[in-house]
Amino acid sequence: MLGLLAGVFIALGAALYTQVLTGSTLGAGPTRLLGGAAFSLGLVLVVVGGAELFTGNNLIVMAWADGKISSGALLRNWGASYVANGCGAVFIVLLMLLSGLHNTGPARDTVIAIAESKMQIPIFQAFARGILCNALVCLAVWLSFASHSVSGKILAIMFPITAFVALGFEHSIANFYLIPVGIVLGAEGGISGLVSNLIPVTLGNIVGGGGTVAFVYWIIYRRSV
Repeated sequence: MLGLLAGVFIALGAALYTQVLTGSTLGAGPTRLLGGAAFSLGLVLVVVGGAELFTGNNLIVMAWADGKISSGALLRNWGASYVANGCGAVFIVLLMLLSGLHNTGPARDTVIAIAESKMQIPIFQAFARGILCNALVCLAVWLSFASHSVSGKILAIMFPITAFVALGFEHSIANFYLIPVGIVLGAEGGISGLVSNLIPVTLGNIVGGGGTVAFVYWIIYRRSV
C-alpha cells in the first residue's frame, strides 16, 4: 500500500510538471526550472506523507553492505516497491485520462512530446541519465533526514529534485506516468518504447542511488568492529 501511494505521489508531481510546461513562454531553461520545482511535489509527499519509493529505497544498500539485511530482503523490497510504484503511477494515468484535463489542446501536445522524447533516448544515454537522476533523488532523501521540521524537509528536497528535472535526468517511476499517458494519447513508440526506456533508466537509478550515494556514504561512515 505504501508503494502504491508513492507511485501516486510521483505521478501527481509529474502531472503538475506537465501542466507547468504547457504554453510556457519563459524559454527552455527557466521553464524546466519551474517545472522541476513543481515536480518536487512528488518527493515531498513521499517523504513528509510517508510512502515507499523504489528509487529512494536504493539507499537500503547501506544496510545491506553493513550486513543488517540479506540480499533476498533487499531484492524483495525493491521488487515490491517497484511494482507497486508502477501500479500507483498507472492509476493516476487512468484518472487523468478520465478527467480530460490533458486530453486535448496544448496540454495533449506537451504530454505526447514528453513521452516521445523519452522513448527516443539512446540506451546508454538513458542509463547515464538514470544514474545522475537517482544520485540527486537519494541525496534529497538523505538531506531531508537532517531536518526535524516539515518546512526544513521540503526545502532540503526541492533543490536536488528541481535540479534533476531541469537538467533532463531520468526517473523510472515518473516515467511510469509520463510515458504511458503519452502513449494512450497518441505518442509514437508503444510498449516497446516504454520498455526500452524503463530498463536502462531503472538500472541507472539503482547504480545512482545504491552505488554513488548509499555505498559511498557507507564507506565514509563505516566503523571497524
